[in-house]
Amino acid sequence: MEIEIVEVVKRESWEGADLLAVFGVRKKEKVSFDAAGDSLLAPLMPSAVLSDFEAKAGESLFFYPLESEQGKSSPAKRMLLGGLGKSADREEQDNCAELLRLAGGNIAASCATGKIKNLALMIPQVKGLKADFFAEHLLEGLLLGLYRFTKYKNEKKEEKKDTIPATVRLLAEKTTSSLRKAVSRAENAARAANIARNMANEPGNGWTPSDFARFGKKVARRKHVSCNVLDKSAMKRLGLGGILGVNQGSHEAPKLVIVDYCPEKYNKTVLLVGKGITFDSGGVSLKPGAGMEDMKYDMCGGAAVLSALDAVAIEQPGVRVIGLVPSTDNMAGGGALKPGDIITHYGGITSEIENTDAEGRLILADALAYGIAQFEPDCVIDLATLTGAVIIGLGHHRTGILSNDDDLCDSLVAAGSRAGEPQWRLPLGKEYEKQIESKVADVKNTGGRPAGTITAAEYLHKFVGKTPWAHLDIAGTAWDFTEKSYVPKGPSGIGTRTLIEFIRGL
Repeated sequence: MEIEIVEVVKRESWEGADLLAVFGVRKKEKVSFDAAGDSLLAPLMPSAVLSDFEAKAGESLFFYPLESEQGKSSPAKRMLLGGLGKSADREEQDNCAELLRLAGGNIAASCATGKIKNLALMIPQVKGLKADFFAEHLLEGLLLGLYRFTKYKNEKKEEKKDTIPATVRLLAEKTTSSLRKAVSRAENAARAANIARNMANEPGNGWTPSDFARFGKKVARRKHVSCNVLDKSAMKRLGLGGILGVNQGSHEAPKLVIVDYCPEKYNKTVLLVGKGITFDSGGVSLKPGAGMEDMKYDMCGGAAVLSALDAVAIEQPGVRVIGLVPSTDNMAGGGALKPGDIITHYGGITSEIENTDAEGRLILADALAYGIAQFEPDCVIDLATLTGAVIIGLGHHRTGILSNDDDLCDSLVAAGSRAGEPQWRLPLGKEYEKQIESKVADVKNTGGRPAGTITAAEYLHKFVGKTPWAHLDIAGTAWDFTEKSYVPKGPSGIGTRTLIEFIRGL
C-alpha cells in the first residue's frame, strides 16, 4: 500500500479516488466540513444527505455523489461522511484519538467490498484538532481495520477479493514534517500490532519456539539490535528450572529469545518479558476439550513484546529496550511435570507445583529473574495471558495491571489509554502472598480460586526484587477484546501499541 500526502487546493486532488472519506463537525444547526470542504464538497451532496447527516461523534454515512452545478462529475466515485461531533466532544484527547481510530476502522469496512483500490481521506481544519493528530489516529484505525489473516485459505482466484487499497491519499491543507512523522508513527504502530496478530493466528503447529527465535533474529537485522537465543542446554547450565519444567512433556525444545535494542546513547534501560506458550494443553492438569483450540493464543504476550521491539528498532529512540520471550508449549507427554513436583528457578527459589496448568508464571519467573540479573534495567514490564480469573473480574474490556511502583503503573495506564487499550489496576499485598506459601518449598504455583489474578502476580513479584515492575494480565483482552471497528475477531494484538506508546513517552 502506498500512502501519500496531497495538499487540498481543488477537486482534482482526489481525482480517481474510488472512495473519498470526509469529516464534518456540528456548528449550531449546521454541519461544516471546514472552509475548503464546504465549497468543494457541498455541490456533490444530495439534499437528503445534507439533511440526514448530523455529524454526531461516530456517525457515518455512505453515498454516491452528484454531478456538480457546473455539470462536472465527481472526481470520487463514492463518498463516506464521518461525524466528529461538537467541539466539546473533542476536548478529551484520548477519547478523540479513539473516535478517530474507530472512524478509520469504519472506512476499512467500506473497503472490504474489494472495489476500493484508491482511497482518499480528507483531513479537516477543525479548531482544537491538529492535522497530524487527526491523520495519525485515523490512519492507525484504517490500517488496523484492514487486517485479515488468510494464509491458510485456499480460495479460487475468481473468488478472491483484495480488501487492501493500493493507494491512500491524505488530503491536507499543508504537507508538513509533523504530518509526515504522524503518518510514519501510525504505519509503524499498526504494522507491529498486525504482526502480533499474525503470530497469534498461526496454529500450534505453525508457530513454535523456533519461530519466535527466527523472528528475533529477523529483528536483529535492524540497526543497534542483537539477538541471542538460549537453548535447552544453556538453560540447564543457568538453572532455568521453570522453563525446563514446563517443557518436560513436550517434544519441541524450549527457547529463551533475547532481543536487545541498544542505541549508542541512552539514559534508561527497559526490560520487556512476554509469555510465549505456543500451545497450552494444561499438561497433566489437562484443560477441558471445549475451547482448547484457543490455547494457541497463549503466546500473545511474547508476540506483543517482539513486535513492539521491531517497531522500537524502526523508530530508534534513545532508550535501551530488551525483550525476553521464554517459549515452549505445555504438553502432557511421559516426562511432564506432575502435581506435587518441586522445581528450582533461576536464582535458587524452589516451587511446589500444585497445578501444571499454572505454567505461565513458571516460565516468566525464570525470565524475569534472569533478565534483571543480566541487564539491571530501570524498570521491567511483563505481559501474559496468565489467568482466567482476570476475565471474571474485568471481562474482555480491560487488561489487569499489577505493580510494585506507582509511577511505572501510572505511565503504563496512560500509555494504554492513548493506545485505546485500557487497563485496571489490581492490588498486591502480604495477605495475597500468604495464599501461595508452601509447606515443602519456598512457594507454590497456585493460591486457590480466590484472587487468582493477584496471587499469580504475587508469584512473579518474588522474582523482581526492588526493580520497578509491572505485570499486565492480557488473558481477557488478547482475544475476544471489546468489539471495535478496527479490532478483528480473534487475536487483537493487545499490548503491542501500549508498549510502543510507553517507550515513546520515555
